[in-house]
Amino acid sequence: MVIVWINGAFGAGKSSTARELVDLIPNSTLYDPELTGGAMSRLLPQKRLAEVTDFQDLPIWRWLVVDTAAALLAELGGVLVVPMTLLRQEYRDEIFGGLAARRIDVRHVLLTTDETILRDRIENRVEHPGDPEAEARARRWCLDHLDPYRAARDGWLAADAYPVDTSALTAADAARIVADAVAAGHAAPCGIVQTPEPTGETLAAGVLLFDEEDRFLLVDPTYKPGWEFPGGVVEPGEAPARAGMREVAEEIGLRLDAVPRLLLVDWERPQPPGYGGLRLLFDGGRLHSADAQRLLLPGAELRAWRFVTEEEAADLLPPVRYHRLRWALRARERGTVLNLEAGVPVG
Repeated sequence: MVIVWINGAFGAGKSSTARELVDLIPNSTLYDPELTGGAMSRLLPQKRLAEVTDFQDLPIWRWLVVDTAAALLAELGGVLVVPMTLLRQEYRDEIFGGLAARRIDVRHVLLTTDETILRDRIENRVEHPGDPEAEARARRWCLDHLDPYRAARDGWLAADAYPVDTSALTAADAARIVADAVAAGHAAPCGIVQTPEPTGETLAAGVLLFDEEDRFLLVDPTYKPGWEFPGGVVEPGEAPARAGMREVAEEIGLRLDAVPRLLLVDWERPQPPGYGGLRLLFDGGRLHSADAQRLLLPGAELRAWRFVTEEEAADLLPPVRYHRLRWALRARERGTVLNLEAGVPVG
C-alpha cells in the first residue's frame, strides 16, 4: 500500500496537481484531508473548536487522517494521492508514523513555487464566490502561513520531501513529473518506521542512562511527538530488563555491560486509541564521556539525543512520561523500587 503525499504552501497547486496525478498513476484514488477537517465542525462541540485556530492542531484530525487513509487503501487498494499542507514536523511525524505502523509507504513530494508567483495565485484565487468576507479571510489565512512554510521548506522539509518547482508548470506538467519521480524511485518511501499498533495492553521497558553530570539521556523519535527514554515494547517471552538492554543497543548503538536495576513499575491507563499497559523504568547506570561520543542514531526512528536535567525534561517530555520520570529519579535517590498507577505511587 502506497500514499503519494503532496505537500506545499497554500496556493502551490496541490489539489489541481493531485487531480491530474490520479489519471497518471494506475489504480490510484484521491483523498483530501480537508474533507476530514470540514467534518470537525459537525463532530466536536464549539467550545473545543474555539480552543484552536487550525484543525490540524486537533489530535482527532490527525488520528482520523491516518485511519481514513488506511481504510481507503484497505477498501480500494492501489495508491492513495493525498494533497495536504504539513508544515509542523511533529504532525508529519505523528501522521507518517501512524501510516508506517500500518505498513503503508509514504512518498513525500513538496511542490515549491516562486514566492512572487505564489502570492499572485493567493491574491487571485476564488474559493467563496459571492462572499467577499469569507474570501478575504481565506486569502489572509494563506498569506499568514507563508512564513511558517518558508521556515519548514528551508528546514526539515528540505531533507524529507522530493521537491518539484511548479513556478513555470501547469498542474498537468507537475503531475507528470511527480508520477515519473514516484515510478523511478526518486520520491523514495519515507524513512519513518514503527512497529504495528498494539491490539491490547502492552509491556514496555525504558532505560535511564546518566552522564558524568548526572543528567539523563532522552531521544527524539521521528514517528511520534515528544521526547522519550531509550526503550520499547517487550517482546513475547522476553525478560523486561533484557528488552531494555536490546532496545538501547538497537536505538543508540550502546551495549550495556550489566543488567539494569528496576526503578519503578507504572500502570498506564488506557486512553483510546491507546490501550495502555505496564511501563517499567530501569537504571542503566552512568556513561563516561567516551561512551557518549559513540552513540549512534538510526535515522528512520530517532532524530536526535541529548542529556538533560529534570527541569529541562519538563519542556520535552509529554506529561505522563515526565511524571514517571520524576518518580523514577526519586526511586534512584532512595535506592528503592516504586509501584505507580497512572503516574501516582500506591502501596
